[in-house]
Amino acid sequence: MLQSRIPALQPEIASYIAGLIDGEGTITLTRLHAGENRRLVVSIANTELQILQFVLNNVRAGKITSKRVVSARHTPSFVYAITSSQALDLLRQVTPWLQSYKRQRAELALHSYATLTPRNGRYSLELLERRQHFEQEFLNLKSVRDSAGKYEIGLVLRHASSSLLPNRHYTGAAQRSPSQPDSI
Repeated sequence: MLQSRIPALQPEIASYIAGLIDGEGTITLTRLHAGENRRLVVSIANTELQILQFVLNNVRAGKITSKRVVSARHTPSFVYAITSSQALDLLRQVTPWLQSYKRQRAELALHSYATLTPRNGRYSLELLERRQHFEQEFLNLKSVRDSAGKYEIGLVLRHASSSLLPNRHYTGAAQRSPSQPDSI
């Protein structure tokens, strides 16, 4: 296993950052340029710069940028973002505390991203196909509303046999904690 590029976080710090990601953040795959493969990004948006500086000071990786203000009525806001292998390092530490669909995205990224992303960027046809399947599976993990208007965690338009992760049954965010594993 590769050595982590970010320091070990205290459990209370990791759980706080997980809460920020669940509430104000995103775990996604994004392209920097057209035609490029997507890379893993974990980001947190907030109007309180000191909260994002707290994350940056503890993680010691990533960067903070300011968002463009388009109206005088809008409060200036900022985004903390960490990418690729450093994002994986962060996810290894915060995933046990994630409570939303972002936990499933984190688990899928931890399970598949590194093995489907060659360091030299050269893909065989088979690896490229597996990578594209992973991206589709990852981006289809969303929080969706059921017929009663309540949010549920799941895959959108996914066939059960297509999952890259072993089949798991999620009991719901309110019942899960880092010391209590998911039901399988």
